Amino acid sequence: MKHAKCILFAAAFAALVLPAAAQTTTNSTTSPQTIQQRKENQQDRIGNGVQSGQLTAGETGHLEKQETDINHEEKDMRKLDDGHLTAADKATVNQQQNHVSNEIYKDKHNDRTQNADPKSEVGKRQENQQDRIAQGIKSGQLKPGETAHLENHEAHVNREVHRDRTANGGKLTAGEKARVNRQQNRDSRRIYRDKHNGRRA
Repeated sequence: MKHAKCILFAAAFAALVLPAAAQTTTNSTTSPQTIQQRKENQQDRIGNGVQSGQLTAGETGHLEKQETDINHEEKDMRKLDDGHLTAADKATVNQQQNHVSNEIYKDKHNDRTQNADPKSEVGKRQENQQDRIAQGIKSGQLKPGETAHLENHEAHVNREVHRDRTANGGKLTAGEKARVNRQQNRDSRRIYRDKHNGRRA
């Protein structure tokens, strides 16, 4: 009889404790992301899009410009409230991040892509630069403003290469290749400097 009472007590205890434990787990896993977590998540999504070729340099530059604007606005809001964000500030930032999140999704799923498996030497360098930028975005070594600046340079080179190829039946002349190589060298140095300047996203 004592044994049966112990089993009943254990069952009653489990019936009370397990739902509470389950509720705690559910609440902790479904709690909303902080603003910082959302920023990191957006940067990871952009970095993945750059690395996979789903985001072109131009699209990435545009997205990172928007991220930079949000960061500046958030900083200004914090200045007005002793380093804190009001509930209204958080709602505004969240709404802006939702907008950028939708833009990231659209840009990653449209028909424009960056060649992630190029055959030409120029294309391979472009792809290598994009991989380095993607790694910098994901690691936090590149801030959104730095990324926007770098990708605008990359987009400029890409447009120039496209124009030259179109004018020359799909090929680049030796002079054009040399010019693109010089531009890519400058961009490569910019990537290195921005990734190693101590500023973090």
